[in-house]
Amino acid sequence: MSYGFGIVGAGVIAQTHAAAIAMIPAAALVAVTDIVPEHAKAFAQSHDCAAEPDLDALLARDDVDVVSVCVPSGLHAEVGTQVAAAGKHLVVEKPIDVTLEAADRLIGAARASGVVMTVISQHRFDRGLIELRRLLDDEALGRLVLGDASTKWYRSQGYYDSAGWRGTWALDGGSLMNQGIHYVDLLRWSMGPLTEVTAMYATQAHEVEVEDVALAVLRFASGAVGTIAASTAVFPGFAQRLEISGTNGTVIVEDGEIAHRAFVAEVPDLGKRGTRAGMGAAIPATGADAAALATASHAAQIADLLAAVDEGREPSVTAADGRAALEIVLAVYESAREGRTVVLPAPGTAGPGGAGSR
Repeated sequence: MSYGFGIVGAGVIAQTHAAAIAMIPAAALVAVTDIVPEHAKAFAQSHDCAAEPDLDALLARDDVDVVSVCVPSGLHAEVGTQVAAAGKHLVVEKPIDVTLEAADRLIGAARASGVVMTVISQHRFDRGLIELRRLLDDEALGRLVLGDASTKWYRSQGYYDSAGWRGTWALDGGSLMNQGIHYVDLLRWSMGPLTEVTAMYATQAHEVEVEDVALAVLRFASGAVGTIAASTAVFPGFAQRLEISGTNGTVIVEDGEIAHRAFVAEVPDLGKRGTRAGMGAAIPATGADAAALATASHAAQIADLLAAVDEGREPSVTAADGRAALEIVLAVYESAREGRTVVLPAPGTAGPGGAGSR
């Protein structure tokens, strides 16, 4: 089956969605809309699709089956509920929204309309993460003991000044909500649900109302512990990093590729002498273009959504997954603001997305 796509919001991330859609044989971009008509027209001209004057007009098109929601984060639920009510399937950029109430409203709307929704976490489809998932499923790392997620990027003041919604609590969130949430999701995907978060944040290098540095110490339901670090104040910016350690070994992922891996079984005399710092196999860099890899991973996730529609199953990245990542980010913010440890709901307790509600 072939699927027609619409895009709501013609900003930076919409370009990635358009490029990803173009990579999928069963998909075609047919229309775009934006609250600034000139932006929609320019986008449509460059991607050979129609520019619709508003969301209602885009949703009224019979040739639009799936809609990519690429508006500011705090508007995801507002737009997404309208998309769901029109019976269109949903690709929602991260985060699912900026509050659990909004996330639950969107999840409920999709469920009520019987449409399939995925929340972008494209790095789950990166080569290194696919291999890490295989190792975890095979229990190659043993019992997990420590997981760390680090996003140390740099954004200039000009980045935040480029749009009025950037760097606001209502529509964006800070370095953890906007930039770090990808690796928050990957950390939870690898280590399992969290039970406790103790955190702090600060605004160090920008004139914004949100944080540009966030740090958190975590406890997982399994008993393992971990950390999250996220910043947009680290010049010149470094690779996003995920470190997963278990009783049988460690895997380190940097920007979607396995950078190091080491297993106890590969070192026969380890029990006699321990290990030295830096031990473990380094995986050679591929030299592939990072933007091309990012687009390919978006395409893989969108293709998975279409397969889920065809096969009558949940997508690999569900709405509940998006909600769970948001819940962690909000727990970090709550802990930092109130100066206390935040206890998350027990796994499986109920919000509309299948995660605990707070």
